[in-house]
Amino acid sequence: MAKSVEEFNKKRLRSSNITVVISIALVLFLLGLMGLILINAQKYSDYLKEQLVVNAYFDENYDDKDSAKIVKQEAEAVQQIQKLESVKRTTYISKKMASAEAKKSLGVNSEALFEDDIFPASVEIALKPEYTDSTKIGAVLSQIKSVPGIVDVKNDSDSQKIYDKLNKILKWILGFCVLFLVLAIVLINNSIRLKVFSKRFIIKTMQLVGAKRRFILTPFIKEALVLGLLGAVLALLALSGLWYYFTTTIKTPFVQDTNQYFWLVLLVFGVGIFITVLSTIVATWRFLRSNVDDLYYS
Repeated sequence: MAKSVEEFNKKRLRSSNITVVISIALVLFLLGLMGLILINAQKYSDYLKEQLVVNAYFDENYDDKDSAKIVKQEAEAVQQIQKLESVKRTTYISKKMASAEAKKSLGVNSEALFEDDIFPASVEIALKPEYTDSTKIGAVLSQIKSVPGIVDVKNDSDSQKIYDKLNKILKWILGFCVLFLVLAIVLINNSIRLKVFSKRFIIKTMQLVGAKRRFILTPFIKEALVLGLLGAVLALLALSGLWYYFTTTIKTPFVQDTNQYFWLVLLVFGVGIFITVLSTIVATWRFLRSNVDDLYYS
């Protein structure tokens, strides 16, 4: 009889542990999924922002005899622009290149439309993503215009509005990630509290027979470490499988920045282990401080 009761308790304990591990793994999987979405949304947003091209135009009114000098000044201006903190890359476009591009856009190959190079030389400037915001780009344009040789600076105002909306979308995604992190902490905490609650009489019995609080806490903390670790490993395995499926089967272009994924893995492990251990300590300590009569009303 005693043996059957012991086997029943072991099965119940094993079932409880499996339930807690699965609960932790599901919560951490969803948390990691939100992290993946945030990382890729941020990278794609930065990529789109880098497509915002600012056009800086050089003065086209100069004598042909000064052309060599002007070309040298323009090259120096391009170098000066490239050194600006807000600039990611620059592309110099000569008058001849501008005319050829205009003819190509119009679908005209002959010289009948315009014989001379009537378009001014310019430089296309791609800005770093953090400087495409409407609150910063004005100062950037002024800085570019102050470069010697630049007479006019233009940017696409419609694209600017789109990038501003992208920033708002990213803020909403970040907000959802933070909210989900809080929910993950609450759900893991509740799972651990229920597990410790089922052992409240064992905790109090050990305390009544003279066991010290540290002695009682130690096995619970060790078990919490194992449960949190197992839950995190299962969650990461599921995330890896999802990542592999989307990158190989559906050919979704995930961000290939291993450094950011490394921090995401640390976050999943950190949340899984830290919250399970902290929740176990808090829940166990609560029953250690309670009276025997309180156990029936907890």
